[in-house]
Amino acid sequence: MSNFNLLKKMTFVFHQYGINLAGKKKFDDLYEVHNMDQVFVLGLIYELELVALKNIEDKDAYEVKAPVQIIELLITR
Repeated sequence: MSNFNLLKKMTFVFHQYGINLAGKKKFDDLYEVHNMDQVFVLGLIYELELVALKNIEDKDAYEVKAPVQIIELLITR
């Protein structure tokens, strides 16, 4: 799957959670700016893993704070 198609699918999942990735908003803290609990962040990561057909290690999933970090982890794996 090309990176463009993958990014398009991942953007759709972020929009389902109400997260806008335009401009500097992709660097917003999921816990503080979006007021998400850890359960919802882990659910978001799970759905993104399903779309990307890739896995993120648990220790990395618990350290993620911004959408751009999730995208980087999934693209580089």
